[in-house]
Amino acid sequence: MRQNTIRKSVSIEGVGLHSGKVARVTISPAPADAGVVFKAHATGERIPARAESVVNSHYATTLGVNGTRIQTVEHVMAAAAGLGIDNIEIDVDGPEIPALDGSAKPFVALLAAAGRVQQSARRRLLSLPCPIRVGGAGRWMQIVPSDTFRISYTLDNDHPAIGTQVLSWSPSERSFVEEFAPARTYGFLRDLGLMRKNGLARGGSLDNAIVLGNRGALNGLRYDDEFVRHKILDLLGDLALLGRPIGAHVIARNGGHALNLELVLAVQRAVGLERRAAATVPAAAADEASRDAARREGFVPAPGLAAI
Repeated sequence: MRQNTIRKSVSIEGVGLHSGKVARVTISPAPADAGVVFKAHATGERIPARAESVVNSHYATTLGVNGTRIQTVEHVMAAAAGLGIDNIEIDVDGPEIPALDGSAKPFVALLAAAGRVQQSARRRLLSLPCPIRVGGAGRWMQIVPSDTFRISYTLDNDHPAIGTQVLSWSPSERSFVEEFAPARTYGFLRDLGLMRKNGLARGGSLDNAIVLGNRGALNGLRYDDEFVRHKILDLLGDLALLGRPIGAHVIARNGGHALNLELVLAVQRAVGLERRAAATVPAAAADEASRDAARREGFVPAPGLAAI
């Protein structure tokens, strides 16, 4: 199977979920083997979408290099992965990828409008040499070798609108577009004040997130199990930080961005990718990503907005 890029540049604008600031994103074609690269419009700094570039994984996945930061990249990453687009450059004029409706659906529509072009280079599938497990207790992830890619996810939450949700999915482009890309991020109304005090969720609203009150969602659901679908969507976006598709079965329980990153780093170590990635990513960024993951082993974040 060959690599893909997009046919033409496309742009979209919106408010960042956490920063509350308007940002404009322009996605352009990129050459074969370039991967996904973010570019800060203000400085021209280029940030490869790799695990070594992750500088924060609290309530979203933030990439950075040399002091430049781009926050909340997971939904646009998931859109590219779900559509089989390997090589693009994402110019970001602002601190954060826009939240739009809180899902990957607007980015899917944007990339579809850009068109897709097959490239001459072949995709290089990652083969997992052995099973890997990260986390512990009630929050863990395991990845095992498989001929096909699959995600099986269990989400437990004592909120009456969530409960226990279990879903297993072997991705196809059609199922991604119809069943997972529209799943929105979610958060709890009770946590909103504290999050905003801590500089988070300043752009959050009923237009870009499912907001949960004491008894249920204040703005309705697109799927009965939209919560676990969004967890899978975020995981798909974070797994794209490997830079290559992987043949494996991911089994997850109550994960989040920090645990997703731990899994990606563990896979990189297992297949030897970290040695090659270190040549293109500053060591400081790699060290910061590793420390961030280590600090969060077994970490249970507050359940607030986009904590997933």
